[in-house]
Amino acid sequence: MARPRIVVVGAGFAGLNALRRMERRIPKDAAELVLITPNDYMLYQPLLPQVASGLLTPQSIAVSLHRLLRRTKMVPGAAIGVDTKSRTVVARKISGETTYVPYDRLVLVPGSNTRVFDIPGLIQHGRGNKNLAEAVYLRDHVLAQLELANASDDPQEREERCTFLVVGGGYTGVETAASLELLCEEACKRYPRLRESISWHLIDIAPRLMPELGESLGDAAMNLLRQRGVQVSLGVSVKEATEDKVTLTDDRVLPCRTLIWTAGTSPSPLMEATGLATNKGKLVVGADLAVPGSPEILAAGDSAAVPDLSKDEEGALCPPTAQHAMRQGHLLADNVIASLLGQPLQEYRHKDLGLLVDLSGRDAVARPLGKEITGLPALGITRAYHLYALPSGPGRARVATNWAIRALLGGEVSRLGFLNRKIDTLVDPEETSQYLDQDQVRQQVEMARGAV
Repeated sequence: MARPRIVVVGAGFAGLNALRRMERRIPKDAAELVLITPNDYMLYQPLLPQVASGLLTPQSIAVSLHRLLRRTKMVPGAAIGVDTKSRTVVARKISGETTYVPYDRLVLVPGSNTRVFDIPGLIQHGRGNKNLAEAVYLRDHVLAQLELANASDDPQEREERCTFLVVGGGYTGVETAASLELLCEEACKRYPRLRESISWHLIDIAPRLMPELGESLGDAAMNLLRQRGVQVSLGVSVKEATEDKVTLTDDRVLPCRTLIWTAGTSPSPLMEATGLATNKGKLVVGADLAVPGSPEILAAGDSAAVPDLSKDEEGALCPPTAQHAMRQGHLLADNVIASLLGQPLQEYRHKDLGLLVDLSGRDAVARPLGKEITGLPALGITRAYHLYALPSGPGRARVATNWAIRALLGGEVSRLGFLNRKIDTLVDPEETSQYLDQDQVRQQVEMARGAV
């Protein structure tokens, strides 16, 4: 009899935790485990703002799947469709080829995408902070704006390049604004004349920052940001964005060349592509994480509508947080095993362990087990939790070492060279085609002189 094949789509918190638990609990010859994911690492997303600021190196939070998974077969690509009748996942490999992966049990945990709206100029001029490439790009972009502003004698250009806008008052937005503001403070040691020109803005359409923290801690976080010079505006969003300015819904116009968009997430389009029932794009599942009517398919994480049984509110769903995804991953594994054995599935129930927000420097706010803490104690608890939650010993060592280096030696504010670079061919990185011959040089110099 052929071994049942368990296919997992996604290697985030839920997917990785499910696979590691199944590797431990399912005998090697009892089932085949397959993972479909475009990257060979699990990204520890809560620390992305610290990568954007340069506090952490990118590889510190990119945890190798080859180190963590011992017998799972990996398909390097993205799932782009599911045929539920033939029980087959359609995947596009990173090479561009299409492959078909049959399954007996399917676990869908593809994560989420950046949520965008129909705002003129947003897609063209906004920047996200949801993956390593975006985080590294943000760091280079912010530092480039400061370099260019310092080299410019045009007051208007300096104002545009020194104004930074973050949209989104959730964890990512708040931590991104805090981390990058601290990066600018460090850069001002090199560019002292810009110190008074740099302006950071954090806006959100909601009436409070991070309402999950509660009124007291939310206000504490907002006050800490304002003390560091971040201008926080609530009940407002972006109306239009161009290359050099952003118009807000309260009709303010900010001269600005840096728009960072962190205003929430949207479910992976894969969920609706399955043809199964969805709730605002999230795959509908029961409290046991199985799809009603298709018990061979289970889902969890950001793109699954998992009922929150801890609340009395009808229709309440678990929020898309790493804490929930990690726990749901464990239950996914247990329920997949139970379904193969013909045993009843368990329901997902949880107790809130609290919320943690690292504002960089020495600032943090935390609510572990309902107790509100700020300052250095909160920072210690926050960073201890991140070290605990990182699923790799080498990853913990890298993160702890990065934090120690910053505390003892300070940070580096050099760009890494990711802006406006093509690397499609052998010679692209060296930009050998940018040089001008003598006739072109003379022509451009004469035109510049004429313009003056």
